[in-house]
Amino acid sequence: MTRKDRKRYSREFKHEAVHRVETSGKPVTEVARELDISVHQLYRWRDEAAQRGDKAFPGHGNISSQDELTKLRRENTRLREERDILKKKPDILCQGSGIKYEFIHRYKGEFKVSAMCKALKVSKSGYYAWTKRSTSRRFQANVRLVEDIKRVHIESGKRYGSPRIHAELIRQGIHCGHNRVARLMRLNHIVSQRQFHRKHRQATSHGRNQTSNHVNRNFHVTKPNHVWAADITVLWTGSGWLYLAVVMDLYSRKIIGWATQSRMTEDLVITALNTALGQRKPERGLIHHSDQGSQYASDSFRRTLQGHHIIPSMSRKGDCYDNAVVESFFKSLKVELCKETRFKTREEARSKIFEYIEIFYNRKRLHSTLGYLSPVEYETSNVTKLSVH
Repeated sequence: MTRKDRKRYSREFKHEAVHRVETSGKPVTEVARELDISVHQLYRWRDEAAQRGDKAFPGHGNISSQDELTKLRRENTRLREERDILKKKPDILCQGSGIKYEFIHRYKGEFKVSAMCKALKVSKSGYYAWTKRSTSRRFQANVRLVEDIKRVHIESGKRYGSPRIHAELIRQGIHCGHNRVARLMRLNHIVSQRQFHRKHRQATSHGRNQTSNHVNRNFHVTKPNHVWAADITVLWTGSGWLYLAVVMDLYSRKIIGWATQSRMTEDLVITALNTALGQRKPERGLIHHSDQGSQYASDSFRRTLQGHHIIPSMSRKGDCYDNAVVESFFKSLKVELCKETRFKTREEARSKIFEYIEIFYNRKRLHSTLGYLSPVEYETSNVTKLSVH
């Protein structure tokens, strides 16, 4: 029986029990059995009454209503504190003692060490022993690594998760393991922009100028200016919708052409294509892949393709996976740029899109498909030379 489960007896009950032993002539064992109490307990009461008389049993007995209220308040305070501790990192109870000690060390200015040790089911002596070892070279290296992780995270606009942060640290000559980076990021609440679910557009049914799919989900292209992929997305601003059309070279995943307009017309996609053609000099036989949108199926866009000897290719009806690479780019753009930003005007959105595509995505953002190189780095590091103006 635990201390909390023991029965509590009033001072009067104890005196009456001792008085019955002394006046009934019955053995202590029989009186204890009648009162349903322990024989040893009754012996202790009798001895204390004999030694102290009326002053025996001070402070014992039933808890008063005020004491009960005080006890309940104390317990509620403890439970709230434990809840607040565990809210900082809900999975901390599943971690090892070392991570728990790091957690306690991090929040010791906010919570009592004893309260955190009790909530995390570790001993105070274990924690204090750990603090004496915390000046080890490993601990100091972790402190320095966390600062490097925070720096890379901020430089990426808080867009990078642990894989890209780890890759960037390696590029900078900071050697560490990916699991170590991920663990330190979790412990220090360093997180990337989260993904969100997008609604798929309904399939078009205009039936004009539809062509075959020459890509067939083969997105691994071995030379530049062989397959370009294009698509349109829409962003909300305080001035209304803003449509963005892009052209991507599947060889390096670089956005080589893009345009924005307040309306989704064929001029939007033609402008994006002409921008790409102004950056590159593709040879005959370049494949331009898109969905079956009316803008890409328009006569004016088809004449632009024919004028540059470009072969049109289209995804199957309503199948976004046939153009998955550009869809993935749009997802990254909306997660990393648009989720935490509310554009007041279309002009502000255009400026941010320019910064994201031309400064961050093409030149800095590490791409897992490219061996954690940026699109520009991938192109310049490859033996194949681009034909650029």
